[in-house]
Amino acid sequence: MVSVVDGTVSESAPLHFGRELSQIAGTNPSVCFQCQKCSAGCPAAADTDVKPHELLRLVHLGLRDEVLGSRFIWECTSCGTCEARCPQGVALPRLIDALRRLSRNEKKVVAGTSVPVFNDVFLGIVRRAGRAYELGLMAAFKLRTRRFRQDIAKAPTMLRKGKLSLLPTFVGGRAARKRLFKRAEKAGRER
Repeated sequence: MVSVVDGTVSESAPLHFGRELSQIAGTNPSVCFQCQKCSAGCPAAADTDVKPHELLRLVHLGLRDEVLGSRFIWECTSCGTCEARCPQGVALPRLIDALRRLSRNEKKVVAGTSVPVFNDVFLGIVRRAGRAYELGLMAAFKLRTRRFRQDIAKAPTMLRKGKLSLLPTFVGGRAARKRLFKRAEKAGRER
């Protein structure tokens, strides 16, 4: 909806929010016609505050605060089932990435989620080592979230089976990796 006030044209909130997301994510949420196929196959839908099709409806309605404060955008595993099932080709995982970025930038991250902390720790390790170092990742994650006892019983079995190495493996190309991260950060700021 477009309105004209004092000779200036302004977009309504729903239209503006949808267009903003389209620009950031490169996929158009407004083509969703609420068939619910995305929600029917979503492994995270049963355990979150909204289902994928409901999130898209909130976007259609321009309810920015509700969308950016949603638990679903942090619980989504980006498995791509929703995108594969969508008859309209809405790339919901790309929209979720854009929504996570907006949520963090606008300080609307839902309380109680540790996904942003995990993402920060993971990317920090990859930036330094060039690959994941699971033991270091979990140690840093536990220290930042104070969830010391959660999953601790799994560690001995994982160590015994060789799933966790005691020391990190470093991959070459640190300078190239540093440039890549800087370029990605710059592109994220420009969006």
